[in-house]
Amino acid sequence: MDQETLGSIVLLAIVTLLSVVQNAFFAYKLEHESKHCNSKGFQRQGSSCFDRVYTANQNCGHAYPTFLAVLWCAGLLCSQAPAAFAGLMYLFVRQKYFVGYLGERTQSTPGYLFGKRIILFLFLMSVAGILNYYLIFFFGSDFEIHIKTITSAISPLLLIP
Repeated sequence: MDQETLGSIVLLAIVTLLSVVQNAFFAYKLEHESKHCNSKGFQRQGSSCFDRVYTANQNCGHAYPTFLAVLWCAGLLCSQAPAAFAGLMYLFVRQKYFVGYLGERTQSTPGYLFGKRIILFLFLMSVAGILNYYLIFFFGSDFEIHIKTITSAISPLLLIP
C-alpha cells in the first residue's frame, strides 16, 4: 500500500483499533463480574451488578457496527481528521455510558444521548461526501474544500454537552 493511501486512512485505523481495545475491556469486565458473582464461569443469571454489566456490554455491542460503518464512510467520503476526532469522542462517550450503566442507570443517559449525536454527525458527514461525489459526477462542481472546512469547524462543537 502506498504512503498516500495509508495516510488517508491511518487515523481511522487507529480509532478502529482503539475501539477493539475498548471492546476487549468490556468483555473483560463482563467475564470478571460473571466469575465474581457466580464463581462457575459465565452464566446469564446472577446478581443485579452482573445484569448491569451484561446489559451495558450488549447495548455497546449493538451500536458498534453502526459506529464503524459511519466512521469509515465519513472518513473516506468526506474528511479523515474530523471523522477520527468524532470517533475518539464516541469511544469516550461509550466508555462513559458503560461505566455510568454500572452505577445507576440514569448516569448512563448523558453518554447515550451524546453518542447518538456523534453518530448523527458522522452520518451527515457521509451523506455530504456522497452528495459531493454526485455533484462532481453530474455537474462538475467540487465542494470538497467547503465540506472539509465546515466539518472541521463543526467537529469541536461535539464537545459541547
